[in-house]
Amino acid sequence: MLGNKEVTWFPSYGAEIRGGTANCAVIVSDELIGSPIVTNPDILIVMNEASLKKFQARLRQKGLLIFDSSLIKDPELRTDIDIVGVPATEISHSIGNAKSANMVLLGAFIAKTRLLEKNYVFDALDSTVPDRRKKSIGVNKNALIEGMKFIEDKKG
Repeated sequence: MLGNKEVTWFPSYGAEIRGGTANCAVIVSDELIGSPIVTNPDILIVMNEASLKKFQARLRQKGLLIFDSSLIKDPELRTDIDIVGVPATEISHSIGNAKSANMVLLGAFIAKTRLLEKNYVFDALDSTVPDRRKKSIGVNKNALIEGMKFIEDKKG
């Protein structure tokens, strides 16, 4: 929204408390969004094997799959999609915060797709994180940068 895009998100929390999968559909568009429902996403970011098994088939042909290769070892992957494995959990451990793997993957997404600008994401963190969690902003920004570096280093 900070970049003048239309945005919607639609989270789905099922039995994740008992080991199931949780997911969130996010739409970013230059045009008005008619529905938050996404059946066949263009991009899929996956953090665990259960989610990969459940959602990979829904990714559209020639779509982009980004997954945490630290946790998902030897996955069965489609051949008709662009695949980027990112050792997000390893990277988050190396920067001192194991809970920031999701931000590492977001950084990889930013670097790979260029659909979001880093500055907008940083500004969003600064303006939306509640006061009690402000100390996590620096860690999250660092994780974003490390995810972006991982992709940029692969290109070089």
